[in-house]
Amino acid sequence: MLGLSVSQAALALFVAVLPICGWVIYTDLKFMKIRNVAVLALVAVFAVAGFLVLPLEVWMWRWVHLPVILVIGLLLNIALGVGMGDVKFAAAAAPFFSADPGRVMLAILLLQACLILCFAAHRIARAIPAVRAATPDWASWGHKKFPFGLVLVATLLGYLGLIAAIT
Repeated sequence: MLGLSVSQAALALFVAVLPICGWVIYTDLKFMKIRNVAVLALVAVFAVAGFLVLPLEVWMWRWVHLPVILVIGLLLNIALGVGMGDVKFAAAAAPFFSADPGRVMLAILLLQACLILCFAAHRIARAIPAVRAATPDWASWGHKKFPFGLVLVATLLGYLGLIAAIT
């Protein structure tokens, strides 16, 4: 719509989703929950900002990603117990990703790297007494499950940041 380059569009989307991503990280660490309103906000950002910065045909086709990832996520929830907040956030984030095979591979590699890095960072942080003392009521410190929203946020921001930097 605005005639931005791929790099400029990715940067604009990065900036637009950053506050929502920060909020998701906080709520997932503190409560082990990703709020529905955060998911809806992410969808709203794509609806408005995506419409402005992406070519119309690209923007329209990317809406297909949301229900596809939602269905896959629901199946993962049923089969493996993946959290519904994670499922809904992943579905809401899906339209921000290109379906180009090279970009899909980039997203998969980023997801894997972010999983390892976020898991390690979370486990290290919860083992540091000063961090635990500063955040004593955070549910993720004592929970058996890992707050996967961290990984999803890191993947989304990493993807948009890389696309902004390399294109």
